[in-house]
Amino acid sequence: MAQVITTVFRKYDIRGTVTGANPQLTPELARYVGRALGTYLPQQFQTERVYVGQDNRLSSEPLRLAMIEGLLSTGLNVTDIGPVLTPTVYFASASHGDRGAGVMITGSHLSTDYNGIKMAYGSLALADQQILDLLKIIQTDGFATGQGELVRDYEMLHKHMETIKGKVKMARPLKVVLDAGNGLSGGAVPPILRDLGLDVTCLYCEPDGTYPNHLPNPEDPEMTKDLEAKVIEVGADLGLAFDGDSDRCGFIDNHGHHIAADRLLALLARDLLSRQPGVPIVFDVKASLALPDEIRKYGGVPVMWKTGHSLMKRKMREINSPLGGEVSGHLFVGENYFGFDDAPLVALKTLEIIARSGKTIGELFDEIPKLVATPEIILSAPDALKFQIIEETAAELAKDFEVVTLDGVRAIFSEGWGLVRASNTQPAITLRFEAYTAPKLVEYMLRFKDLLSKHPEVDLGKLQDQISAFSK
Repeated sequence: MAQVITTVFRKYDIRGTVTGANPQLTPELARYVGRALGTYLPQQFQTERVYVGQDNRLSSEPLRLAMIEGLLSTGLNVTDIGPVLTPTVYFASASHGDRGAGVMITGSHLSTDYNGIKMAYGSLALADQQILDLLKIIQTDGFATGQGELVRDYEMLHKHMETIKGKVKMARPLKVVLDAGNGLSGGAVPPILRDLGLDVTCLYCEPDGTYPNHLPNPEDPEMTKDLEAKVIEVGADLGLAFDGDSDRCGFIDNHGHHIAADRLLALLARDLLSRQPGVPIVFDVKASLALPDEIRKYGGVPVMWKTGHSLMKRKMREINSPLGGEVSGHLFVGENYFGFDDAPLVALKTLEIIARSGKTIGELFDEIPKLVATPEIILSAPDALKFQIIEETAAELAKDFEVVTLDGVRAIFSEGWGLVRASNTQPAITLRFEAYTAPKLVEYMLRFKDLLSKHPEVDLGKLQDQISAFSK
């Protein structure tokens, strides 16, 4: 029976440390996961081929090669697509149809001490019980045996980029600044932007798996300061910042301000609904009140759902939704496409909307109501207690307010809302608040702080920072 660290098997992926005296995610573990996948995928989905790619972290290649070795040992056929973007793996898997699957070795936006394994079947992603099923196969040595065929296709990234390039047209030239954070988007995305007639200024577009300038995390304001400054300096129409594996993108408007992903989803929804009125648009529990209002205004059906890219994609498939998104920056395009989180395609569609409108992106977003809102507030909380904390908080809030318990607890206040949910990927709880005025926002944060202060295991420092910031 194989002995593996079970905590790396998470809700949406497999993730762990790759450095130190006792690394959690090793080539040996990747080989075991490959053997488990090669056993599981054909049984559950009649999979006939798996496409395997990696980001440019220094630890990724050994993990990719071990993964391929494990898959082949079960008799499953493998296409090695080399260094690519995560949406490239999804693209390859989905293009193969229901019998295709994909594996991406990536740590995404995390520090280089970490790496991970994302897994797809068709256009969907493995999650929840499916990942635990892989662990069970490993623990019971229940592996299939055989000898699969290995082929290499290092043109898959080019095929992916050419496909999404063909889905847009630019009505006028725009000036764009792109911060790749030294990830692989720096080599893949600027050429297609230039092919479409755009003027591109690059920041940190040279691939470097040590990420010497900053971690590729577009949702961290500290990581986009250089991009914001460069947008102002060159008078750009838009700034783009991709995360390490390019399934998320941060957007900076022409004034150097960050555009929240739920507001971007509102803009994309308005555009989509002009062609497909009446369709459902899916968003997560952290989204602004303005988003469902905008969806209804332009003839769509708003559908709130659980946070998590795997869960969102499944819901979109279930209700035949052509568009969805999360506040975290995962946005999903299903119109004439596969419905997965392809950040380069989202960037192209946003640029197309700007070019066609004749307005600046700042002017476009001025048309969407903006409430006072916090960013996501992530507080450290032990894995063993975080769900208990959510349950107790929900019970207390339900005494006085309407609550939505679809994912964590979202309390509906008279002039806004507050949310707390347990993170599915780390020992933490996540909060977000929105209100019509800053004083009300502070009032709601204080209410949550009072409830959470009953749990000394929770570090409330970042919540207090937001209370102080909005109290000024």
